Amino acid sequence: RTPWAHGEVAMAKLTPKQEKFCLEFIQCGNAAEAYRRAYSAEKMKPETIWSNASRIMADSKVLARVSDLRAEAAQKAMVTLESHLADLARLRDLAEEDGQFSAAITAEISRGKAVGLYTERLRQEVTGANGGPIDNQLTIRLVRANRADS
Repeated sequence: RTPWAHGEVAMAKLTPKQEKFCLEFIQCGNAAEAYRRAYSAEKMKPETIWSNASRIMADSKVLARVSDLRAEAAQKAMVTLESHLADLARLRDLAEEDGQFSAAITAEISRGKAVGLYTERLRQEVTGANGGPIDNQLTIRLVRANRADS
């Protein structure tokens, strides 16, 4: 295990403002805006802000820290099938304990759908003009015309 794998070295070498820049960048997703939030940029021209933000984003330590922060955020936000199923099972159990059998059944069906035990069938109906029956004679004429063109 290298320290770079979890950002310890990168974080240790960042200045407080660089760290704030990284955190702001993760929050807003815009380097110029992150620069404005992390540094005293009120009197700077937009071109200067963009240039400085670009320079900071090109720093390998900053890139490593941003990468680590993104990975942490993704891990926190991730909903796995396992955790989803566990949550549904917990809700089912709570509903059953409260005598809410309809809610318990719904939660159990949702668990089944999540793992593919149920598939929903769609029924499609084709109708003619204004919802009426299909004009089969027109269909036959179109098929014959297409065959003749082939």
